[in-house]
Amino acid sequence: MPETPVKPASRPEGVSILQRIRLFRQDIFASQPAKLYRAWMAETRTPFYSSYLINQPDLVKLVLKERPEDFPKSPVIHDTLRELLGNSVFVTNGEVWKQQRRIIDPAFEGGRIKDAFPAMRDAGLAALDRLGDGGEVEMEFETSHMTADVIFRTLFSIPIADETAAKVFKAFRDYQRTQPLWNVPGLLQLPRWFPRFRAKPATEAAREIRALLQKLVLARQADIALGVAPDDLATKIMTARDPESGRGFDAEEMIDQVAIFFLAGHETSASALSWAFYLLAFDPDVQEKLALEVAGLDLENIQFSQLSKLRFTRSVFRETLRLYPPVPMMVRETVQKEPLRDRIAKKGSMIILSPWHLHRHERLWDRPDEFDPDRWQTENGKECQRKAYIPFSVGPRVCPGAGFGMAEGVLLLAMLVQKYRFEIIKEPVPVAYLTVRAKNGILLRLVPR
Repeated sequence: MPETPVKPASRPEGVSILQRIRLFRQDIFASQPAKLYRAWMAETRTPFYSSYLINQPDLVKLVLKERPEDFPKSPVIHDTLRELLGNSVFVTNGEVWKQQRRIIDPAFEGGRIKDAFPAMRDAGLAALDRLGDGGEVEMEFETSHMTADVIFRTLFSIPIADETAAKVFKAFRDYQRTQPLWNVPGLLQLPRWFPRFRAKPATEAAREIRALLQKLVLARQADIALGVAPDDLATKIMTARDPESGRGFDAEEMIDQVAIFFLAGHETSASALSWAFYLLAFDPDVQEKLALEVAGLDLENIQFSQLSKLRFTRSVFRETLRLYPPVPMMVRETVQKEPLRDRIAKKGSMIILSPWHLHRHERLWDRPDEFDPDRWQTENGKECQRKAYIPFSVGPRVCPGAGFGMAEGVLLLAMLVQKYRFEIIKEPVPVAYLTVRAKNGILLRLVPR
């Protein structure tokens, strides 16, 4: 087996608060001391805030599954992303969030994913045409292009070649490169009156994205009124009604939801896929095993039912999500005093659940930093999947598109690996933007098989 795949730039053994803040601003991962990959819980106290990073499985279960209403989403995330996401399901809490999920969830049930599968396949075929004979490729751009195409085809029945879709894609890339995962004033829990300085390019990109999405939403509303709307995800969600209140989303609310569908369904999938192709290039034996599994597929006519047979491909994608979870950290807050191990967290404390640390935890996983798709058939892998694996979160706030994302990832991996062999040109360095990305992209060579 090759050497351990690339880690963050550093895992310092001990750093002061000031050093951590300085490192945090440069790279979230570089600011994480090595002990956090061994600790069950870590407390951080400053004059501004208290936070608790939790790796102990029963505490993770408590926060996400057993008592989620006592640990609502922290306003830190809303502070950072409100210009793009408004009051989407990703940032809301309480009754508002429950109503949003009652409207959205039916659109992502198992049968709906099957309905969307032909659009996923068409986006994959378009990607193969675009990549042609391969060569040197920046995979983050290519996977972003693929997954954006999937979202537009499944959500609005338009390919990314559509003028509006292409503009959204470009604006979102501008946003992704300029918007940090968290803003420092929000992270430090400074008062609401304290200025939240925002990067002008990110603000402008968010406004452009929302204006373009408004154009798509209003056009779809008109088509629904005329009875000529396609039966895609946008139509399903825009015509859905909350079974309890009877209301649906108005245009502004729908723009909020489309924005998070694009963020969650495009940005996170693109992150995972780009790392998956890097890991396959990193381990040629795994790559060839996957290629053997997908060799006989008729890509132009592949059916949704065939995905269940691609067990090793699924294991590769699952292992990628373990090593490089697209959303590296989730932030909740306490609504009351909470006993956490031997500490009492005050009301308003931040609770940080970190897939990045949990998925690489030295006291949970065998060989946690190694790329090993076969681990999912071991007893340790099965146990950790149950209690220490949360790439889509878990509990009531699990990502509604988790099944969609897994189907998309397995399909696109199968399609591209059948046609190309992947080779590393330059080792990537993971950093956290909106999702886990590479500092200077992921440069690979694609060689036709």
